Amino acid sequence: MSSLLTSNLTSLKKIYAGKVRDLYDVEGGRLLMVATDRLSAFDVILAEPIPEKGKILTAISNFWFDKLKDVMPNHLTGEQPEDVVSNEADRAQVAGRAVVSKKLKGLPVEAIVRGYVAGSGWKEYQKSGTICGIQLPAGLREADKLPEPIFTPSTKAAVGDHDENITFAQCEEILGAELAAQVSAAAIKLYKTAAEYAATRGIIIADTKFEFGLDEHGVLHLMDEALTPDSSRFWPADQYQPGTNPPSFDKQFVRDWLESTGWDKTPPAPALPAEVAEKTAAKYREALEKLTA
Repeated sequence: MSSLLTSNLTSLKKIYAGKVRDLYDVEGGRLLMVATDRLSAFDVILAEPIPEKGKILTAISNFWFDKLKDVMPNHLTGEQPEDVVSNEADRAQVAGRAVVSKKLKGLPVEAIVRGYVAGSGWKEYQKSGTICGIQLPAGLREADKLPEPIFTPSTKAAVGDHDENITFAQCEEILGAELAAQVSAAAIKLYKTAAEYAATRGIIIADTKFEFGLDEHGVLHLMDEALTPDSSRFWPADQYQPGTNPPSFDKQFVRDWLESTGWDKTPPAPALPAEVAEKTAAKYREALEKLTA
């Protein structure tokens, strides 16, 4: 299997490299977004790629963008990535792992929706009975389903920095009350629609992170990626048991391995063994097959 750690297109100008995606400027107010095989854990980009991860993420995102297009518009233009580059070397790099998108004004807030008590939410709940300051019923166990999904926004940090959870009031300060309410309602509707479908495929979506942007008319769009194992916590329904931390179809396998090394979570990360990279790729692939089969 081939891997792409970073893209180097010669026919377009690269304007940004994120944790996973490289962005290129396309004439006519468009972008080419290339999903590499980079993996970020604890906000540090690992030196070793996860084989074909970018292609798997692109396939999952495109599946969701299509399924959710009636819930809200998204950033895709529908054009083929191969048509906006001009040579064979560039076409090889974008094949299966890139999309042509509208140029939107990204919101400086990440829209996180939680449907279950997990991860940092579980840690906070144990201390204070809250998740991101939202008071929850007493007596919840790890991985319990919440009575209703909750919107818990965070700041959008630069590459290498940590996102920080914020209250809804802080979200309103950043976006304005009207847009904050629109983002919260859209995120929860998207999550509920996706979670309902995923349940029919044997997957529980415990939580997820959406990114939104505005077009030139101020219309809210879903952008970047959607409901992938990178932006979501997917649990296999047949192994779900409240009171325990269920296995997941994501980079948790890598996180667990990194934790076992005693690494202090500052760059550089320890070199990832090929076996761990392959097993992680297999988890991503399994999520794709379950969702789209």
